[in-house]
Amino acid sequence: MKTLELGRAGIKVSDWCLGTMTYGTHTLDEDSHRQIDMSLEAGINFLDVAEMYPVNPVAKETMGMSEQAIGRWLAKSGRRSEVVIATKICGAGEFRPKGYSAAAVQEAVDRSLSYLQTDYIDLYQLHWPNRGSYHFRQNWGFDPSKQDRARVMANMEDTLRGLEEAVQAGKIRAVGLSNESAWGTMSWLNLAKEFNLPRMASIQNEYSLLCRLYDTDMAELAVHEDITLLSYSPLGAGLLTGKYQNGAVPAGSRMDINGNLGGRKTDNAFAAVAAYLDIANRHGLDLVHMAMAWQRRRPFPISAIFGATNVAQLERILAGDSVELSDEVMVEIDAAHKLHAMPY
Repeated sequence: MKTLELGRAGIKVSDWCLGTMTYGTHTLDEDSHRQIDMSLEAGINFLDVAEMYPVNPVAKETMGMSEQAIGRWLAKSGRRSEVVIATKICGAGEFRPKGYSAAAVQEAVDRSLSYLQTDYIDLYQLHWPNRGSYHFRQNWGFDPSKQDRARVMANMEDTLRGLEEAVQAGKIRAVGLSNESAWGTMSWLNLAKEFNLPRMASIQNEYSLLCRLYDTDMAELAVHEDITLLSYSPLGAGLLTGKYQNGAVPAGSRMDINGNLGGRKTDNAFAAVAAYLDIANRHGLDLVHMAMAWQRRRPFPISAIFGATNVAQLERILAGDSVELSDEVMVEIDAAHKLHAMPY
């Protein structure tokens, strides 16, 4: 497994990260704890979680369940020093109407520490911007003109001061963003520099063969400002496994539980997957392995966050760790992307 540095934070992470979104709900402890052990054996030292996920499904009763599942593994295994743990505070919404603030950060950090059964969090991330976001398929009608810039900047500064307090208390080591834009990321960086507050080390945005909004402005920012992309849904929420092609909906799958995969289920998406499947098949590749190996060929730093509902899925993913894509495959992928640029 390859490793890279998390921004300028001085933290080394594997370039694959185990996502734990289904832990505590769909993936119970016996399976989830085995997955963590398997990932460590494969050289993955990076775990990503959050206080709330939309696929659990969203409910007050499921908040924190994924963190608690990891906490039970930590308590049982005693292997805290072997893993880098990233978690997130959710932004403005049903469970935190006012979104981030210094006070909200303090409350959420302490709760996550309790759930995780640890004294510190390696990377603490802001799950989505208080002002709104073009992510989650909202790019089609995104309207930033309604944002109050002064209020946004004041809230960012207040939130950074809350993060600074947690850093100084030894509760978190580094900070990061999620579902952010180029303007938002630079605003966080500029405020950190101006007031000597924690500097964002990473950004967790969706990125896959099917979702490439990151490729332009964000990629340029990442290279010049040392921001590490933690790409979520590198397998397109399961679309890039090929299991949903030709109308198939496996029982217990994410599509079976959550319907349209958060807006990713479109005719264009299935056509794009078919094109990538054709490339993989012609070159004797598993599409899952091709999709993950492609992340390693991008011209900016990435740790790709993948999830597995069960051990069998994880075994399939890990089997592709040594796969390297030829220049010929990359050329064909680029051609397919031009034909299927924004399938959802």
